[in-house]
Amino acid sequence: MGHDMNIYVGNLPLELTEDELRQEFSVFGQVKSVSLITDRYAGSRQPRLYGFVEMDSRSEGEAAVFSLKGKVIRGRLIEVIAALPLSDEKDKKPFNKKRVRRFNTKRQPGYQA
Repeated sequence: MGHDMNIYVGNLPLELTEDELRQEFSVFGQVKSVSLITDRYAGSRQPRLYGFVEMDSRSEGEAAVFSLKGKVIRGRLIEVIAALPLSDEKDKKPFNKKRVRRFNTKRQPGYQA
């Protein structure tokens, strides 16, 4: 058994389900896990949907990344990026949330978040 691979998938259509995303990737090999995350942040008109797909083998993961880059699902060009191996603490911290909050408290005239 080789090393597994974690893949970031972004700009997904909001109606997409985990099963549908799993199907896109299972063409290339064994999918270990799929997680979808909805990012609703202040100032954006629309929530974004992105996810992580974990595959059993690095070579299958690389084939999926290579083949699905530039794919359009329901009118959206999806982003597919090989991510670092999963480590629990790192993935659960909302890095950008803190940064956004800090900017918003300044409330400079003319500054649009």
